[in-house]
Amino acid sequence: MARLLLIEDDNELVSMVAEWLSSEYVVDVAVDGQAGLDKLRDASYDLIVLDWRLPKISGIDLCKQFRSEGGKTPIIMLTGRSSVADREEGLDGGADDYLVKPFSMRELTSRLRALRRRGTLVSNQLLVSGDITLDVSKHRVTKGDIPVHLLPKEFALLEFLMRHPDEVFSSDNLLARVWSTDAETGANAVRTSIKRIRQKLDDEGCDDSRSIIENIPRVGYRLKSRS
Repeated sequence: MARLLLIEDDNELVSMVAEWLSSEYVVDVAVDGQAGLDKLRDASYDLIVLDWRLPKISGIDLCKQFRSEGGKTPIIMLTGRSSVADREEGLDGGADDYLVKPFSMRELTSRLRALRRRGTLVSNQLLVSGDITLDVSKHRVTKGDIPVHLLPKEFALLEFLMRHPDEVFSSDNLLARVWSTDAETGANAVRTSIKRIRQKLDDEGCDDSRSIIENIPRVGYRLKSRS
């Protein structure tokens, strides 16, 4: 059974999450950031569920420290912060995914399963799917050895989809997760960005069925993981 470390100081939430996940994971608990970091240094885990606001060491600082020490374990961050800037800070700090409180236990389970099966994530800063590579730290995308220029929103959308391969997202979901609330909104903004990404990254003559981003009619979009 996979081993998971839950780092959270809300006792009620700890009890709920630990009980919910106990059928799939061996759950260890740390109630502050320092205790969590100590456990990560002493033991190996398959997944980490990390609260942003913690005593002693904050979740974001713990995440940065863990990554700076070479830690590769996938991290999903729990946070009450929902702005795009906050989500960017969490992901840039080393988290692989985030979940805004309050959240559904079923969604937490789904996110954790996705992190475990993900095959396109090489590191938090380098995402790979087939011949497409996205370097977060250098803000660079390449297809094979050829650099590809993406507009900022196209880059952010591609990064999000590459962090969630084979998961389906509606236009509304993508707007909420990638677009800021004061930016242009509407399904057309999503369609336009996806169309441009396809034009830049799909193989020449590629039809919709072989596109890097699949359109599922009346459902949404997903990036198909490719080895």
